[in-house]
Amino acid sequence: MKITRKLIVLVILCLTSASSLASDHSDISLSTSEEISHLLAFVANSGCTFERNGRSYDSHKASNHIDRKYNYVRKKGLVDSAEDFIKYSATESSFSGRDYFVTCGEVRQPSGEWLLEELTSFREAANGSFETQSVLP
Repeated sequence: MKITRKLIVLVILCLTSASSLASDHSDISLSTSEEISHLLAFVANSGCTFERNGRSYDSHKASNHIDRKYNYVRKKGLVDSAEDFIKYSATESSFSGRDYFVTCGEVRQPSGEWLLEELTSFREAANGSFETQSVLP
């Protein structure tokens, strides 16, 4: 069977396209991606109030903001783990340096601590006991 030049070019183009698509998402592992997706859904569905730079936001707006910030810091190569996601996307304002807070019911706490607790619970439920790296001072 004779392979034509057009077929070879087509195969090369397909491989190049597949390679570039894979590199867009290969900066983090599948398990890290699943953990981050879980944390974003956890925030959105929490019903908690988020404080950012002195203003309060509902959980859906907070999740959207964190997701946009995550996409920005991920493109800069700052996210290799769910802990990095929390540290760079959901802990403090990039502009003011002020911590983010979450209020669930009567309990107000730094959002980074709240998300690390949830990450630990998620990992324990999914994989058994798993230690999280501290990203907070």
